[in-house]
Amino acid sequence: MRLSEVVGSRVDDIVLVADQPHINSTKHPHRGLKTDASERFFSLVGCSLWVATRIREHTSSRFCFPRTGSEAKGNSNAASAAIIKWIKTISGPDAVIRGLIHGFRDSLRAIEALVDIIDQLGGWRLRTVGQGYGDGYSLKLRYRWMSNMVET
Repeated sequence: MRLSEVVGSRVDDIVLVADQPHINSTKHPHRGLKTDASERFFSLVGCSLWVATRIREHTSSRFCFPRTGSEAKGNSNAASAAIIKWIKTISGPDAVIRGLIHGFRDSLRAIEALVDIIDQLGGWRLRTVGQGYGDGYSLKLRYRWMSNMVET
């Protein structure tokens, strides 16, 4: 998910009681989406499932991250600054947030995921017209690939 989508997520966007736990990225009055294709589901596995469960159990706000999300507007700049600061404390002063994206793609390559599932999971632009045909991978298959990545 884009950081602005995460920051503006509401607790009711998290779906834990399902065969494939996930979070919905959907338009809200306080937060639009970059494109129509940005309205999608993200599988919750490993740490993301742990965090989502804690948010559902312990957050009294309607927002997953009440310090950066509100009815007025989500503050992705504040969230970005906090994440960058945290990354630098654990990875060194030269670390950048894009390293997380590169690591995500490399982790999927390590389990020999197909390029088009990697692109769909990462939200990257499709390389061919044919990749855009059909409905893409189901939530069940995306969940399975994400689970496989976390298990390795």
